[in-house]
Amino acid sequence: MQNMRDFFRSNLGRSLRDMSEFDRLSAAWPVACGSTLASRAELTELTTERVLHLTVASQEWMLPFLQMRTALQNDLARIASVRLTGIHFEVKGTKKIWNKQTPASTSKKSAT
Repeated sequence: MQNMRDFFRSNLGRSLRDMSEFDRLSAAWPVACGSTLASRAELTELTTERVLHLTVASQEWMLPFLQMRTALQNDLARIASVRLTGIHFEVKGTKKIWNKQTPASTSKKSAT
């Protein structure tokens, strides 16, 4: 299984290059963190400042995501071929605390 993940990590970016940056990050998400962790958070927005926002299913899952923030940012950027300056995690149902800017042509709301 690890060999398969390594293969996807090295080749996924090239195969997704015609997609929007947000869609490439969404496709790279389960490859970067594994299906169990990926199912506990949802990508919601990529801002013009290149910060990826994710909604975490519950407070219990926040700590694992925070502990992996740097590795996830680096892996996502490499796999999806998208430059990221940061990742912001928020627990589902909590009020957004960041100053929302115009998205970088991508958000889940505009993609659906």
